[in-house]
Amino acid sequence: MTVSLSTSESAPGIAEADVLVIGVIQDPDGPCAAPGADGVDEALGGTLAGVLAALGATGELEELTKVPGGGKLPASVILAVGLGALPGEGAPFDAERLRRAAGAALRDLTGNKLAIRDSGEGKTVALALPAKTPAEAEAVTTGALLGGYSFRRYRSAPAPDLTVTLLTSDDNAAAVSRGQAIADAVNLTRDLVNTAPVDLPPAALAAEAERVATGKGIAVEVLDETELKAGGYGGILAVGQGSVRPPRLVRLEYTHPDATRTVVFVGKGITFDSGGLSLKTPQSMQTMKCDMSGAAAVLAATVAVAELGLPVNVVGYMPLAENMPGGGAQRPSDIITIYGGKTVEVLNTDAEGRLVLADGLARSGADKPDLLVDIATLTGAATVALGRRTTGVMGSTEPVAAEVAAVMREAGEPAWAMPLPEELRKGLDSTVADLANVSADRGGGMLVAGLFLREFVPDGVPWAHLDIAGPAFNDSSAYGYTPKGGTGAAVRALVQIAAETAAGRLPGA
Repeated sequence: MTVSLSTSESAPGIAEADVLVIGVIQDPDGPCAAPGADGVDEALGGTLAGVLAALGATGELEELTKVPGGGKLPASVILAVGLGALPGEGAPFDAERLRRAAGAALRDLTGNKLAIRDSGEGKTVALALPAKTPAEAEAVTTGALLGGYSFRRYRSAPAPDLTVTLLTSDDNAAAVSRGQAIADAVNLTRDLVNTAPVDLPPAALAAEAERVATGKGIAVEVLDETELKAGGYGGILAVGQGSVRPPRLVRLEYTHPDATRTVVFVGKGITFDSGGLSLKTPQSMQTMKCDMSGAAAVLAATVAVAELGLPVNVVGYMPLAENMPGGGAQRPSDIITIYGGKTVEVLNTDAEGRLVLADGLARSGADKPDLLVDIATLTGAATVALGRRTTGVMGSTEPVAAEVAAVMREAGEPAWAMPLPEELRKGLDSTVADLANVSADRGGGMLVAGLFLREFVPDGVPWAHLDIAGPAFNDSSAYGYTPKGGTGAAVRALVQIAAETAAGRLPGA
């Protein structure tokens, strides 16, 4: 399916489309149309509020109510989506509310739940949601394109195309373009995560990075297994040595002529995680195609930063390996040497993500970053602590973690700053190497993983670690603009982090 979006200044009451999407406000006196739906009630003879109430609509966020156009509008169906309570007088609508509402509406349409006319050229939808300000227009654009996402690579029958027209002022064109660029980046990550792991080994993901970066002003360097060995990337090599499909390290670099600051992203790229010799249970393996979500997010965010022309230098590392229990696989009690010389005793081969990240973190010192961020589906402990929708954020200092978590929330991605308790570090002591990759103490697993990664952060570099083990993959029902499967978690956050770094607001003083 292809979802294309354009804008129009047409009035909602005369907008040409199969479906007209309007917002509904939650009000004590009953549901009422939100700003942006001008002329619709008049076209229906002033009956809209009464019809919505009769159909049980309340205006609750994401609630969907279908009203026949009755020949009084060009659209055959009005899809009314709840926006919650009206903001304070003169205040704009909350961006996340608009994203969720637009996403819920488009997800309903692309799910083929609504029988509407299809002329053979696809369905047409007009969005008459609040989009008066640039921020509102960007939010509706992003939410609609994320909600309209559909992964069809392995389906025998394609879904019909969907043409979406956002009713907003031409003055908001730049904001709409930004929303499109960000949504495209998130959907790229979703496509990569949803791809069957048999079709996306490390070499294929590296090739995809080269493909999408072409023409974007992004330099791409790919190291194969021979070059990784020569360069001393012991973590990536050790994790990948059990697979017949060898590892890769992808380095992305975007530079801007006006940039004075550099941010480095390092994303975990385990293209499939069986656990290695510390084998996972069959059920735990079912979603492990998502274990490269961090690397995919780094790729997509770097592309989005380049397309948006943000005045910041971005370096992205994608350490890629397939963690398999082959005859050459690393064994518990093996000693490996990470890039830069530190040694690690591998006690659990299923704690592999931190090993490939360690190589990337250590290598980043040569880039002299103003901020270093790693992104990984790292620990099941993160989901125990924070659930399936919230990212755990740790950092070189608690203020850095808190600042990054706040930026993520501003971008619409739930996040919570977590500590790195020093007393847990002792659990990583090894009797034969510089440190072990796991602790004997099962408590605080997310925090222990953060402490391990901290060992490889270059001295003096502000650093944040994003554990997206929960948000990266949705194996429950779809909601808002979030589909089942790969979600594209952290992409919007990374773009926002890059923008805040460019502006000198990250890391804070």
